[in-house]
Amino acid sequence: MAEGLRITKGGTIGWRVRVALVVLTVVAIATVYTTNRLLTDRFTETTRNRAELSLTLNSGNLLSELRQNAIVPQLLSRDPTLIGALNSEDYQQSTQRLLSFVEEIDSASLTLLDKDGRVVAATDRNSLGSHHKDAAYFINALRAAETIFTVDPKESTGYSFFHSRRIQAGGDTLGVIVSEVDLQKFERQWAGISAAVLVADSEGTIVLSTEPRWRGRTEKDALANQPPRSAIERAIRATADWAALPADAYLQGEGVMRQESLVGFRGWRIASFTTYASVRERVNGVLALEIMGFAILLALAFYFLSRRSALRVALFQRESAELRQLNARLQREIAERKRVQEDLAVAEQTLEQSSKLAALGEMSAAVSHELNQPLAAMKTYLAGARLLLSRNRPDEALSSFGRIDDLIERMGAITRQLKSYARKGAEELSPVDMGDALASSLSMMEPQLRQRQVQISRILPDEPVRVMGDRLRIEQVMVNLLRNALDATKSERAPQVDIILSAGETATLTVRDNGPGIADLDSLFEPFYTTKQPGDGVGLGLAISSGIVGDLGGRLTARNGQGGGAVFEMQLPILSDEDEPDNDRVAAAE
Repeated sequence: MAEGLRITKGGTIGWRVRVALVVLTVVAIATVYTTNRLLTDRFTETTRNRAELSLTLNSGNLLSELRQNAIVPQLLSRDPTLIGALNSEDYQQSTQRLLSFVEEIDSASLTLLDKDGRVVAATDRNSLGSHHKDAAYFINALRAAETIFTVDPKESTGYSFFHSRRIQAGGDTLGVIVSEVDLQKFERQWAGISAAVLVADSEGTIVLSTEPRWRGRTEKDALANQPPRSAIERAIRATADWAALPADAYLQGEGVMRQESLVGFRGWRIASFTTYASVRERVNGVLALEIMGFAILLALAFYFLSRRSALRVALFQRESAELRQLNARLQREIAERKRVQEDLAVAEQTLEQSSKLAALGEMSAAVSHELNQPLAAMKTYLAGARLLLSRNRPDEALSSFGRIDDLIERMGAITRQLKSYARKGAEELSPVDMGDALASSLSMMEPQLRQRQVQISRILPDEPVRVMGDRLRIEQVMVNLLRNALDATKSERAPQVDIILSAGETATLTVRDNGPGIADLDSLFEPFYTTKQPGDGVGLGLAISSGIVGDLGGRLTARNGQGGGAVFEMQLPILSDEDEPDNDRVAAAE
């Protein structure tokens, strides 16, 4: 009874196994078939896209080489040394000069022909003295006024490519300069990348190819020389490979995909032929993995049926191993995060130090920039005082010394102000008459205005225009705007600067010049941005001025005028009678 029961159970298990095997086989065949179709299409498209990209790059490199070498004859045809050699027929230094050029321009060779077609100078010394009067590149160059491109067939090495141009002086033709372009290097580069690459001219003749036998033929004739040996062989080859793909062309009996692109030079085109070998290898590799997977699954099924308990133990062991791996991975990630945090702390310290050094450099540049203007004015006043003393006019000289003293006080105030600017601390403000500040700024700029003979046009309101601020800093902004206007009108024959002070909702000072205008308005107020020559400025004047106006609650803007030139506007909150501080506060501020 027990033995019969085991047989019955064995028969039941055998039936289930057979059903499971049939289902697994059907699923495996469907999966492999579907995967084959999908991956074949996908990998074929990927290979085609890569071939198109490679073809585009090759076409661009070829066009770049041709255009780069096309300018060589034009430049050398104007070389005074070569022209002088052709005039004097003294060619001792001509070959050496061509050798120095060929190393710089990466041409295959350079050749200088006289008007009779004789080689008088060449980078290939073996060709000196030979005659090329019947060569197409020589004859065509003599007939044309521009650079001529010539394709010269050779017996064994395919084709040579030349750019040639005649050399003239005083209306007379002295000779021809010929530059050979090395396009065979592209054939060496293309070798092995695809099944084959060819370049055909406008008539369809192949001039470059990775297959030497194709040169001088049309593409149709070249491909006709390498078909499968018979229709039977082609059928056998297609049916033998169950992952075979439809071919665009055949090379040596093997199907390939064909890609074509225009070179953009004299109607040339480039075509590449890429094999399907990589597609088949990748598809077959994935399919092999799938088949292997189904085989392993089948083996595991048998193993599960025979030793279910052992499988459970194996699964537990696998899960335990995965947990150990996960634990080890987490420990590595924790250690990596600790290391990253330590590196981040070091980087933050380095960044803090760099910021301090950058701030120190910016302050140094700002001090230099802001002191240049008073120093220039002091130099002018000293020169005037020296001249007045030599002419026995001490009273007027004392006036110049008084102005110098005022400038020294101003320089001290500027340094104190820049320290305050660096600290970004609080400031004490007082009412400022914009008209008086403008007059003071113009007084300090008087030497430069007199030297440059700039026409100053001022439009001021009848009533005083007052704002709450720091007069020294406001004058600093005005001097920077006037100085920029003077610099902008250096190239003008009749320099003119218009200054308009108006009062409305805000106190607005407009400075307009008749210079060339502003090219980059977006970067104008950025630190260290300048359009001046090196040594004339560091690009901090407008950045500092914008910061000063912003600190005073206003804004500094710039635009290009409709009639040309640049227009700068400084707008500050106007001080009304209601906002007027009491006398004690004003006295304290003063």
